[in-house]
Amino acid sequence: MIRAVKGTRDLLPPETAVWNRVERVAREVFHAYNYHEIRTPILEETQLFARGVGAETDIVTKEMYTFEDRDGTSLTLRPENTAGVIRAYIEHRLDQRPGVQKLFYMGPMFRRERPQKGRYRQFFQIGAEAIGSESPAVDAEVIELVIEILSRSGLTHSELLINSVGCPKCRPGYIEKLREALRPFIPHLSPDNQRRAETNPLRVLDSKVPEDEPVIEQLPSILDSLDAECRAHFEAVQQYLCDRGIRFEIRPRLVRGLDYYTRTTFEVVHGNLGAQNSVLGGGRYDGLAEELGSKIHSPGIGFSIGEDRLVMAVSEGEAATELALYIAPLDEPALRHAGVLARELRASGASIEVGGAAKLKRAMEIANKVGARRVLIIGDEELAAHEYSLKDMRSGEQERVSRAELAGLLNARLN
Repeated sequence: MIRAVKGTRDLLPPETAVWNRVERVAREVFHAYNYHEIRTPILEETQLFARGVGAETDIVTKEMYTFEDRDGTSLTLRPENTAGVIRAYIEHRLDQRPGVQKLFYMGPMFRRERPQKGRYRQFFQIGAEAIGSESPAVDAEVIELVIEILSRSGLTHSELLINSVGCPKCRPGYIEKLREALRPFIPHLSPDNQRRAETNPLRVLDSKVPEDEPVIEQLPSILDSLDAECRAHFEAVQQYLCDRGIRFEIRPRLVRGLDYYTRTTFEVVHGNLGAQNSVLGGGRYDGLAEELGSKIHSPGIGFSIGEDRLVMAVSEGEAATELALYIAPLDEPALRHAGVLARELRASGASIEVGGAAKLKRAMEIANKVGARRVLIIGDEELAAHEYSLKDMRSGEQERVSRAELAGLLNARLN
């Protein structure tokens, strides 16, 4: 038997109904905030991620699916989508359009990391980018937007964490302080953090290795190294969030794992997801467009929701999608009639299933197994009388309804 590749999976009903609901909610919220969809290729040139994400990040050094095309070009399955969106923004001159460019995306990403609860090698993200403004008000609106998506999706008991990682002016000084503070502890760190301590010390702060926690707790806070401009920006973000009634906790050691982030960073965590409890992460990236070749300063901020993890969090205990109506034809003439009737009724938006011609007892057994809310019975008697028998599978009550009445009942009682 051929099975799905390790770290990938098939999404099956009824779980796919939750995925569809989450994506529908996200689209509604994006529309409300005037975001527009962008669809970028799954394949990009490898240099896009090496330059944008960072050559020393774990994503580039360990996790990317990279291969050589027939013409010798190095291609990579996208491990994240911010770099791809900015590449498209530059390539198609979206910087010439007026105002902040608000773009959202949904789709698969690929990283070869160790599969664990809610994390896969092919995973899905819902994300957005607001490009063209450095204003802290935009930061607050982006955070407000993502909290709205999570809330409407049904995620409860989540926690918003925020921080500032400074800018290219003040962050280098902090990184040097961090590197100096880490040097005495390098022999005692996990192997990955021993390497990061020199190449990318900020990533040590993002480590989830339990034995490294005592060292990380002693490291200096980046908030003490912010320059006046970055400090004022971060304070303004906090004020805008407070104005909106959005609760948050400042985490001085919250950093993002990618090199392009500046200033505001944020994360939402949820307790039902285990040790790796992040549902989404995001932040500002004011120099990324220039890093990827833009001649115009195009500051931006964005986020990506781990859709696999969000669906897992909101679907626990959720009932399977209910079938509104099961039509049970008792013979061949009734089956022909049922097909035409079902086409009419589906126009109301209700979910309709037509069974095969079968005896009543068997039809009711099938209707019960597929989770039908009501069953419409059609036999010789019903066809002759131009009325159907409609049975409520919860109460057991049965009534006679005409064809004209049925559509109204679907709208009023089945949806």
